[in-house]
Amino acid sequence: MKNEETLAEALRTHPCYNEAAHLKYARMHIPVAPKCNIQCNFCNRKYDCTNESRPGVTSEVLTPEQAVEKIRYVKKRVPNLKVIGIAGPGDPMANNETFQTLELVGKEFPEMTLCISTNGLALPQNVERLWDLGVRFVTVTINAPDPQIGAKMYSAVLWQGKRLTGEEGAAVLLERQLQGIKMCADRGMLVKANIVMVPDVNATSIPVLVKKVKAQGAYIVNILPLIPVPGTKFEHERAPTPAERKALMDRCSVDARMMRHCKQCRADAIGLLDHDRSGEFAGCMMGRGCGPAEQDPPVLIRPDLGSKYTVAVASDGGQRVDAGFGNASRFLVYAVDGADVKLLRQVRPENADIPLSGEFHKEHVEQIVTLLDDCDCIIVREIGSMPRSVIEHRGKRVILSEDMIRVAVSALGSS
Repeated sequence: MKNEETLAEALRTHPCYNEAAHLKYARMHIPVAPKCNIQCNFCNRKYDCTNESRPGVTSEVLTPEQAVEKIRYVKKRVPNLKVIGIAGPGDPMANNETFQTLELVGKEFPEMTLCISTNGLALPQNVERLWDLGVRFVTVTINAPDPQIGAKMYSAVLWQGKRLTGEEGAAVLLERQLQGIKMCADRGMLVKANIVMVPDVNATSIPVLVKKVKAQGAYIVNILPLIPVPGTKFEHERAPTPAERKALMDRCSVDARMMRHCKQCRADAIGLLDHDRSGEFAGCMMGRGCGPAEQDPPVLIRPDLGSKYTVAVASDGGQRVDAGFGNASRFLVYAVDGADVKLLRQVRPENADIPLSGEFHKEHVEQIVTLLDDCDCIIVREIGSMPRSVIEHRGKRVILSEDMIRVAVSALGSS
């Protein structure tokens, strides 16, 4: 009975599951999960704009420790904060940092409601783990009732070391999604099913899908309008009109409770659903200040990469960290395993002398990040906010240093 009462109280103050709560109680999404195990045809996590509100968008990726520090800071300034969620920018179940974060947050903020948003592929094997960590609210984004429609919604599914495409991948994903929803519901969690409505692809099949997720135990269904995003397969697909979406929700409300107040939140959303304040807190724990004022500043966490990692160092001379990210003539890439530091290769970006602004600079930055994609961390003397955002968006860490290379590299693994 106590557990049921606790869940009922959490539901009362959860702004996504309870429409009556969304104008009073705040939520905070902590972006600690950059990796994803599927590719949706409507998703592009490459770009960030502070005025853009859609899933997959974030201005930063935090470590679990940084997330806790940021919650501590935000909580003082958002006293009506009730829910801590992990919604990406990738899939939480594809990132071990998700579970590390939930453990840390649960210990320090036991009064907070914990929430997860996932595509469901890796959900079944993690249901008990999530329950033990205190998660009682799970959102599963599921967009097709059968593999035929699913093949049109997804480009690829990464499953058991293989890249599955077409109906084969969609079938595996759908089976896991439905199984995960049922397991969560049977365990006592409240499940929200998110469905992205693409008028000319899956819209006519959504009523069938709603019945399926309801049969598996979904508590509420959220039908989201497609946001055509540049760089995706669906960038030229049309979004549904408000009237089309409302008509579909009205039709499906016969079979399941509908969520009608969703704002398609960013992966780093903070505040009320109708008043996102993520921009106000952008940069917290990343060494770029916190909030509108600097009083009571947070502690900058030194990233601890463990004892084994790969790191790139911007160094023109080869002895020190002596170059900025955008103008470095070369990066030295090292493999570190405990005390063993081994030079793997040198990376020499093309056009290192291009202007430090404009479209050519952006392309130059993205080229460098791609060349260093296997690195866990990049050490530079200086870096601008745009390239730093691009790097951290891919789940890598940036360190500023002017030390000797061996000192800078070895320090990463120490606490």
